[in-house]
Amino acid sequence: MATATVTPTAEVVTGAPASTQPVTLTSNAIAKVKEIMATQDPVPAGLRIGVVGGGCSGFQYSMSFENQSGMMDKVYKFDGLKVFVDATSAMYLSNCTVDYVETLEAAGFKFENAAVKSTCGCGSSFSV
Repeated sequence: MATATVTPTAEVVTGAPASTQPVTLTSNAIAKVKEIMATQDPVPAGLRIGVVGGGCSGFQYSMSFENQSGMMDKVYKFDGLKVFVDATSAMYLSNCTVDYVETLEAAGFKFENAAVKSTCGCGSSFSV
């Protein structure tokens, strides 16, 4: 299954040029997030992608729906989908691509991050 990467247009980028987006979403990921968002009541304003401490390797990715951006967030638009990224997470998400993958064994969002030095055995956490 071929996936296309959608380049965002920065809606609000404070203190940084629009070309320095920390994360990219594939068209499959965008479609799946929009599909899930449409089932929420009320429909959220966008998706938060972040990095939090935890897991057996030190960090793990987080995704959640948000109704508005935070004070330290940068907001990116991917095909009409707002993505909120806080300043700290942006450092760890540099050149990261988020895809949605369905296989016979599992389905879910997959993070491809060139900055990751190692991951845990289950693949849910990483270190840089």
